[in-house]
Amino acid sequence: MSQEQRQAERSGMRRQVGAGFGGGGGGRMASMSFEKPSAKTSQILKRLWKYLKGAKILLILSIVLSVSSNVLALLGPKLSGAAIDAIKQGGVNFPLVFRYAGLMIIFYVASSAMSFLLSSILVRLSCRMVYDMRRDAFNRLVSLPVGFFDRHQVGDILSILSYDIDTINTSLSNDINQIVSGIISVFGSLYMMLRISPKLILVFVFTVPLSFAFTNYRAKKARPLYRKRSAKLGEMNAYTEEFINGLKTAKAYNREEVFIERFKVRNKEAVEANYRADRFASMTNPAVMFINNFSLALISAFGSILYMQGAITIGNISSFILYSRRFSGPINEFANILSELQSAMAAAERVCRLIDEEPEPPDAPEAAELKDCRGEVKLDDIKFGYDPGAPVIKDLSLDAPEGTVVAIVGPTGAGKTTIINLLMRFYDVDAGSISVDGKDIRMLERNSLRHAYTMVLQDTWLFHGTIFENIAYGKDGATLEEVVEAAKIAKIHKYITALPDGYDTVLSDNGVNISKGQKQLLTLARAILLESRILILDEATSNVDTRTERRIQEAMLTLMKGRTCFVIAHRLSTIQNADRILVVSGGSVAEQGTHEELLLRGGLYRELYNAQFEA
Repeated sequence: MSQEQRQAERSGMRRQVGAGFGGGGGGRMASMSFEKPSAKTSQILKRLWKYLKGAKILLILSIVLSVSSNVLALLGPKLSGAAIDAIKQGGVNFPLVFRYAGLMIIFYVASSAMSFLLSSILVRLSCRMVYDMRRDAFNRLVSLPVGFFDRHQVGDILSILSYDIDTINTSLSNDINQIVSGIISVFGSLYMMLRISPKLILVFVFTVPLSFAFTNYRAKKARPLYRKRSAKLGEMNAYTEEFINGLKTAKAYNREEVFIERFKVRNKEAVEANYRADRFASMTNPAVMFINNFSLALISAFGSILYMQGAITIGNISSFILYSRRFSGPINEFANILSELQSAMAAAERVCRLIDEEPEPPDAPEAAELKDCRGEVKLDDIKFGYDPGAPVIKDLSLDAPEGTVVAIVGPTGAGKTTIINLLMRFYDVDAGSISVDGKDIRMLERNSLRHAYTMVLQDTWLFHGTIFENIAYGKDGATLEEVVEAAKIAKIHKYITALPDGYDTVLSDNGVNISKGQKQLLTLARAILLESRILILDEATSNVDTRTERRIQEAMLTLMKGRTCFVIAHRLSTIQNADRILVVSGGSVAEQGTHEELLLRGGLYRELYNAQFEA
């Protein structure tokens, strides 16, 4: 297997968002960049807080409920101690015991009801936050330049939008409730223990700092492990997404076992990353529990001594032990949820990094709207490379007067599709200029510039919806009559009307329930419906048979009439009538002229032509 074939196998199944962008002309290979050095926890929390500020009423209500619920729960141990002290040598004061027991039941029931309501509010808050976060992440994706999707795998992006944001949601709805309640419980229990016996509090002078120091140390160590876990899960999801998209190719080449072995490697890496993170976190809980149990042993010993001295009653010792459990319990719980918090922080990092990605540069302050576009396009000595020091286009110049048809041909990798990317301003040139109607496109608003173009790509894109919706996609308010007329010109109307639901037929994801040729005809109909002055056809008939191709060419002649057209074609028979043919090689124009002129010249074009028609 050649190096080129191996490279194709590694990257050929990667779906490009905006199919065809950055391809064919040295587009950048996808790489992972969401796994970066850790951001400060305070910075991440500040970002998350911004999503909660909009729900101030719910936040205030949750704080009130949390405080009230924990205060009522904290009264229970005090009442329990008082009930025990009602038992004396002379007998038991049952009315007093029943009174304290009744109050305990009332307080605990009220506390549980408030805790339930608090949990419901926190779930609502977390769902609202996740909605806003996912909305911001998706909106940022829409605003990102095409180059971003050339550098990142789709599966990793999807992992952020689904797994990472869901991880944050789980942590907010469960862990935050435990932390807030735990903080109130710790300080409330400490206050009650101080009132019972300040001397016994000295036990915690040793155990509490030890617990906090240990958990803080483990937290710092756990964070990078969970960041690594998220990254490895993203890589595995990306690989799975690639394989599913290329499943037919894998089966056609009998490469299933190869992909199984490769998936095993990624699956193993993801599992090992998850194991290392969870194993490290799980070791924290037993250690903290040991410290807490050790403190109970010390309380029992010192409490007995104080009782013998008459400094404390049995009931107060009982209350103190119960409060010590409520005091140390949250510390133990914090150790339990430490792993989930670190996982949530790592997930929040990845989400924030996506949201913070630089969007497509804004239009220049003096950028003007392109109005009444005539379709005159000029490329003046342009230079461009996807990566510094690796030029793809070098010293390329071209004049395309209004209404002319310019064909771009050349060997694979010559930079043909890159030229289209530059015309559409998916990328900006490194040197030189591109102008439309005599105006540098960098001085034009992107929306108005791209509105002047209609594109039909080799890799068709259809969405889940009706045939009508797919054809009318680019034109707001398109009527059924307009859609039908476009379909007739594209030679697809008869096929559509033969379907049971006609134009209301629902296409599955990317139109997998119709043939590739039919998908290409539908995208042609979509292009015909628009009235832009510049047309780009990137191998627009590559997926149809020769007979259908001739019929489509008739439709394309109607579509191209009066428009400036750029046609990328490998079948040279489809561009023989072009006004000008550019032969691109090595990123520059090797030859240009009409079909007859280039054949007579006997250069690269003639070699390409003879290679196709030598039979």
